[in-house]
Amino acid sequence: MNISSKNNLGRFGGAVSVAALALSGALAIPATAQEVTNDNGLDVIIVTAQKRAENIQDVPISISTMDGDNLDNILSGGDDILALSGRIPSLNIESSNGRVAPRFYIRGLGNTDFDLAASQPVSVIMDDVVMENVALKSFPLFDIAQVEVLRGPQGTLFGRNTTAGIVKFDSVRPSDEFSANGSVSWGRYNTVRATGAVGGALIENKLSMRISALYTQRDNWIDNGFTNENNVLGGYEDVAGRLQLLFTPTENFSALVIAQARSLDGNSATLFRANIFDAGSNRLNNNFVRDTVFFDGGNNNAQSYDNAGLTLKMEYETDAVTFTSISSLQTVDGSSIGDIDGGFGAVFLPGGGGPGFIPFPSTTEGSIKNHNQRTQEFRVASNGSGPAKWQAGAYYFNMDLDLGTNPFFVPETVLKQSNNTWAIFGQGSYDLSDQFTVTAGVRYTEDKKRLGAIATNFPISEVNIKGSKVSWDVSGTYAASDTLNLYARAARGFRAPSIQGRDVAFFGQPSTARSETIDSIETGFKSELLENTLRLNADVYYYRIKNMQLTAIGGAGNFNQLINAKKGIGYGFESDLEWLAADNFVITAGFAYNKTEFRDPNLAVPVCGSGLCTPLDPLDANGNALVSGNPFPQAPKITGNFTARYSVPAGDNGELYAFTDWLIQGKTNFFLYESAEFKSSGNFEGGLRAGYLRHDDSLDVSFYVRNITNENNVIGGIDFNNLTGFTKGPRTFGLTVSVRR
Repeated sequence: MNISSKNNLGRFGGAVSVAALALSGALAIPATAQEVTNDNGLDVIIVTAQKRAENIQDVPISISTMDGDNLDNILSGGDDILALSGRIPSLNIESSNGRVAPRFYIRGLGNTDFDLAASQPVSVIMDDVVMENVALKSFPLFDIAQVEVLRGPQGTLFGRNTTAGIVKFDSVRPSDEFSANGSVSWGRYNTVRATGAVGGALIENKLSMRISALYTQRDNWIDNGFTNENNVLGGYEDVAGRLQLLFTPTENFSALVIAQARSLDGNSATLFRANIFDAGSNRLNNNFVRDTVFFDGGNNNAQSYDNAGLTLKMEYETDAVTFTSISSLQTVDGSSIGDIDGGFGAVFLPGGGGPGFIPFPSTTEGSIKNHNQRTQEFRVASNGSGPAKWQAGAYYFNMDLDLGTNPFFVPETVLKQSNNTWAIFGQGSYDLSDQFTVTAGVRYTEDKKRLGAIATNFPISEVNIKGSKVSWDVSGTYAASDTLNLYARAARGFRAPSIQGRDVAFFGQPSTARSETIDSIETGFKSELLENTLRLNADVYYYRIKNMQLTAIGGAGNFNQLINAKKGIGYGFESDLEWLAADNFVITAGFAYNKTEFRDPNLAVPVCGSGLCTPLDPLDANGNALVSGNPFPQAPKITGNFTARYSVPAGDNGELYAFTDWLIQGKTNFFLYESAEFKSSGNFEGGLRAGYLRHDDSLDVSFYVRNITNENNVIGGIDFNNLTGFTKGPRTFGLTVSVRR
């Protein structure tokens, strides 16, 4: 959902700017660099989805955006990037690694692999740099100018591993104008989220800076019923900072340096809960107690990660072209420990185990060590206002890391993985008339991966894989009127071949998957109606994937193996709207229907290793499920969201406002096979924010509630040991105070 603001609504207008995606109220702000003020109605939203600044209504891609200040609002209760899930049509995000390693899904396409070196078909871009490793994707969100979600393959300009789409974050840039802001939230479980930023000129018109930081923490609030310890899990301390320096020695040259770092510590790894389903049902049973677990291992779910990054972006502009260079180094190190069986003991041990049937104890630690990601992009793009626009460039990516897996019943396994890729690309567009524009692009990529042993409990052979592919896209945009654009787009993207080495720790061999290729078509419209007080956008799409990469998780050995399906398909439609119904009342809504399906009659995967689940698929002679025809995992067929904001004057200097938001996600299967237990019947969640806002933005005081109805939303499971599941958090509430100048 793409939300802007109406300039003549006063301070309320700024609060509207991205309300459609906010979980909690809105903080009024002036138009950002991503918004162009329009006195006649909704502001124009500027995006860089095609690596150019363009009106979102003119771009032939299905895009949704969120303003950074409203992003801060939805995170004020201590949530992380997972809070974006369901707030944008066709976007789902989940994790079984706590506050690190989020897994993204767009239009039903993603990767359920929980390995810390897993590749994903959704790429995360932060300040023009790809965050390839799953731990890098979890860098905290603060001082963000805008979020863009691009749906569908984006291989031409953004490369491999974008077959589903892109989630793109841009932080607030330095400028000569002095600015400062701060926000503090305090709520249930002593949750604190504090952010601040200050910036301005160091040397006027030559050198400017911006420093921003985040501190968020929550006390432990979950008891361990096995050890009889109170308040020993669920807490965390997450600290991050960013320093930016913008050097502009001449009018046509700029150099931007971005340095950022993060430190996470706590007991915030995902809480796996044993046997919270009864056989034959996906309803939570009495083994589920929101604030209590029964762990005999896992060091109370200890989790600790540190990462840092350094980026240099240089631009040189002439009358004809702009040259761009982006160089970056990103690092991350850390580990998480989890009681994977979700309970204590085992059926064969003295005293048995519980809750429910525990066939054997299982605790695992995963770690990333010595990680380094280096990227370099060179790009040249045309300038001018003529009918033709073009850009071309080259890209290099290198990643090395050591990956540790410690199952505790044998010594830790450590593997070394590396990935090298390079690409060349180009894209051009031409205005055939005042109304019709065509765009086409192509990219050639070569990708190599390697896996070798550092410390293993039995010998393994080195694994080397490589692949090369051509990605392309072609689109057309037709301006049917001043308020209606029609577009159509066809694209091909690919996901590079993958290596999975986690099974080595469990006496298995590494597995590999061939490159997958996606062909996608979509068509849609983008409109601004009712004198530009109603923005309504919609699209329909279809995609087909060849050699679809999948991760077969679980089974009797808790293996995590890569496989290829012959084919997968997806189709559906998406829509979003924003309506300024009155100067003090705004309604927004979004809806998506996504149908996905495996098409491979020979695709067979292991079912739950415990034997406790109830498979709904036909089984082959080996007891494996035949999953052709099943939906993709973590692909809800229906997602919808709704928000409303109402305000009334409060004296001459401010307003009282109330904002509510609601979302729904339809039935969702967790694994490749279908069972009665490991699926969600649908998730539902609502939020409320109410407060006082000064017209000059200098003060906002508000009260928030998240998960108003205290839903026990199940978002995932583990099938190899027992009927284990994990859920979203409980209802939270608190106060927020924000100031700025």
